[in-house]
Amino acid sequence: MSRYILKRLLQMIPIVIGVSVIVFLLLSLSPGDPAKMILGLNAKEEELALMREQLGLNDPIPLQYFHYMKNVLIGDFGTSYSTKQSVIEMIAVRLPPTLILSFGSLLTILIVAIPLGIALAVKQNSPFDNIMRVVSLFFAAMPGFWIGILMIILFSVKLGWLPANGFDKPSAMIMPIICSSIAGWAVNSRITRASMLDVIRQDYIRTARAKGLKESVVIRKHALKNALLPTITSVGMAVGGCFGGSVIMEMLFGINGMGKMMIDALRQKDIPTIMAGVIITSVIIAVANLLTDLAYSYVDPRIRSMYARRRTIRKEVAGNGSN
Repeated sequence: MSRYILKRLLQMIPIVIGVSVIVFLLLSLSPGDPAKMILGLNAKEEELALMREQLGLNDPIPLQYFHYMKNVLIGDFGTSYSTKQSVIEMIAVRLPPTLILSFGSLLTILIVAIPLGIALAVKQNSPFDNIMRVVSLFFAAMPGFWIGILMIILFSVKLGWLPANGFDKPSAMIMPIICSSIAGWAVNSRITRASMLDVIRQDYIRTARAKGLKESVVIRKHALKNALLPTITSVGMAVGGCFGGSVIMEMLFGINGMGKMMIDALRQKDIPTIMAGVIITSVIIAVANLLTDLAYSYVDPRIRSMYARRRTIRKEVAGNGSN
C-alpha cells in the first residue's frame, strides 16, 4: 500500500504541472497588460517598458513559466500585481475560510446523504421514500446561489436568526455550508439509495436474512460497505465541485476566501495570484482523489487483497531472480 501511495503522489506532479502550464499559457495570451495594472492607465510608456522588463514579460512565455515555477519550488509565489502583497501571505489568510466551507460541505454531504440513502432503500416505495425522492430531485435541480438568496431573505432579513455575510463565527458558517452542500446531499442520497437497493437484492444478503440475522445487522455488516463504493466515488468527485462552488458562495455571502480572491485577480489579470490559487487548488483536489482511492481499499477487501497479491508476486519474482 505504501508503494501505491508513493506512486500516486508521484503521478500528481505531472498533473499539477500540466494544469499550471495550460493556465499560465492562457493568462499570457489573454488581453491585458500587467504593467498597466500595476502602474495605472496614466503611466508613461517608458515606465511601462521598465516595469515589463522587471516582471520578465519581455521574455518568451516558456522562459517566463520556467522562472515562475523555479520560484514556486522554493515557496515563493511572487507578489500580487494589484495589492502589492506577498501572494503566499494572502493565501495564508484566504485559504482557511475556503477549506472550512468546502470540507464542511463535504462533511455535511456525508452526514446527510449516506443515512438518508440507506433509509430510503430500506423503506423503498413507502410514503417517506416517495416524498424524499421528490425533495432530493428538487434540491438537486435548484442552483445553490438561488437557495442562498432565499435563505438570506428568510433567516437574515425577515427573522434575523443568522448573519447575512462574513465567516468569522460559527453562526455565519451555517448558511454558506448548507447552500454549498444541499445539491450534493440530494444527489448522493439518490446514489446511495440506488446502490443499496442493488446490494440488498444479492444472494448473500438473502442468505444472511435466512440465517435469522436482524435487518439492522444485515444492513450494517453485510450490505453497507459494498453499497458505499459508488457514493465514495461521487463524493470524491464532489471535492472539485465544492471548491468551484465556493467561488459563488463566497461572493454571495461576502466571505474573504480563495474563490473571491481568484475572481478579483482575474478581473485585474493578477497572474501570480491566479497561478498560486490554481496550483494549490490542483494539489488539494489531487490529494482528495488519492484519499478517495484509499477509502476504496478500506471499504472493499478485494482491493486490499489485490495489493497483497501484487506484493507477493513481486517478492517471488525478486527471489527467483536472485536464485
